[in-house]
Amino acid sequence: MANHGDFNWNELQTDQPDAVIQFYRETVGWEFRAEKMPSGGTYWIGVTAGKPVCGVLDLNSTNEYSKTNRWVTYVHINDLESAINQIARLGGKLIKAPWVVPGVGRVAWVQDPCGAEIGWVTPVAEYNND
Repeated sequence: MANHGDFNWNELQTDQPDAVIQFYRETVGWEFRAEKMPSGGTYWIGVTAGKPVCGVLDLNSTNEYSKTNRWVTYVHINDLESAINQIARLGGKLIKAPWVVPGVGRVAWVQDPCGAEIGWVTPVAEYNND
């Protein structure tokens, strides 16, 4: 189980999922399994040694995300609302308000004071205990 502040997940958002899946399969050795997204489309889970290590989101199947190919890192946050309430005071910016990802938890995207973006996630188990 992850702790507050641990890296929780890495996700590649791309308009070329087939190409990047082949790239990482052949260069890093990841296998990929397809999962249907509740909103439609396919979300690919990268697996190594039986352990999920990343996701690949097809930007062509959604309008919710930037159309920029990029890796997004998510950090485990125990209390998402409390962390969000500190963003502006510390020079950051809330990019996307919290939303629920079924089976995952509550997620928000933020920007730190230098402009770098990162995802914050309060996993389902903790979100359901609030």
